[in-house]
Amino acid sequence: MTKRYETVFILTPVLSDDQVKEAVVKFKQALKDGGAKLLYEDNWGLRKLAYPIQKKSTGFYHLFEYEADGEFIAKLEVELKRDERIMRFLTVSMDKHAIAFAESRPARKAAKA
Repeated sequence: MTKRYETVFILTPVLSDDQVKEAVVKFKQALKDGGAKLLYEDNWGLRKLAYPIQKKSTGFYHLFEYEADGEFIAKLEVELKRDERIMRFLTVSMDKHAIAFAESRPARKAAKA
């Protein structure tokens, strides 16, 4: 059964713009290969971290919102763990309230227009 998920990952700040795009394309392709349906994607850019990770105080944030089977999530997270460019990631299953909130975000409405 497919459910809606949201994955946010932080890429190391030492990457060039091309390397960041390459990493995002890799995980977008992993979603497609795993049968997931990408619903929304947002590049949050370079942001300051709340606490240092791997002695770095900034990172490139990226968000994917998608529909997928539960078994696929484990495979995606293994890929995220194996990639040395990824400092942290978080995948959450979205309930009806999270979906409603995500749909109402101004950036989301602008992307649809």
